[in-house]
Amino acid sequence: MFLLGASLNTLAVIAGTLLGLALPNIPERMKTTVMHGLALTVLLIGLSMALADSKDILIIIMAMVIGGVLGEWLSIEQGLYWLGKWLERKTAHANAGNVAQAFVTASLVFCVGSMAIVGAIQSGLADNQSILIAKSMLDFTSSVVFTSTLGFGVIFSAIPLFLYEGGIATGAHFAGAILQNPGIISALSATGGLLISAIGMNLLGIRKLAVGNLLPALVVAPLLKWAEPTAVGMAHAVIQALS
Repeated sequence: MFLLGASLNTLAVIAGTLLGLALPNIPERMKTTVMHGLALTVLLIGLSMALADSKDILIIIMAMVIGGVLGEWLSIEQGLYWLGKWLERKTAHANAGNVAQAFVTASLVFCVGSMAIVGAIQSGLADNQSILIAKSMLDFTSSVVFTSTLGFGVIFSAIPLFLYEGGIATGAHFAGAILQNPGIISALSATGGLLISAIGMNLLGIRKLAVGNLLPALVVAPLLKWAEPTAVGMAHAVIQALS
């Protein structure tokens, strides 16, 4: 049952999207105000996550730089929007609005965060779904708001959400111990917090940031944290050899 939490979270997003579609039309000014409020909340959550691990600031900086280079090389953001535009063309008959924006924004908000990571790890290791159940309740509310403001495309974010959380849960179930390292989880969460903050800035219209191209930082950060003891030991050995 290690995929139960990911499944519940996915169903919550789908249910929230359907509820958002079922609600009466919301005035445009109200949509804007609600979206700005949600964007500020996303920004606050991201900053609180990023600032919680100041001791790993060098690792986070390196992860963002290396991740950004990899993301630009792989053109992840362009790929996400291409997929969103393809979904938009396929659902054009349903008057679904800007599917690409809704899909990319919702996917990043739902997937990039400590609750998704830690909850999936907990689900895979201990078959404990408590974190992902709590996240499901939050994502249900967010998907209602996102759907009422961005449109039907939010429902497609359920696919990468299940693959992301389900993949982490599956890896934790079969791999185990390395994912229980608090330092690795902290570095991963702080890096994810920065990306969530960038999503909040995008939602506020402050500046368009290619958050998708920074996603490799989520892989680079835990790798750097895992390699840190070895790198520090080598540095000490070199210093002692030169002294």
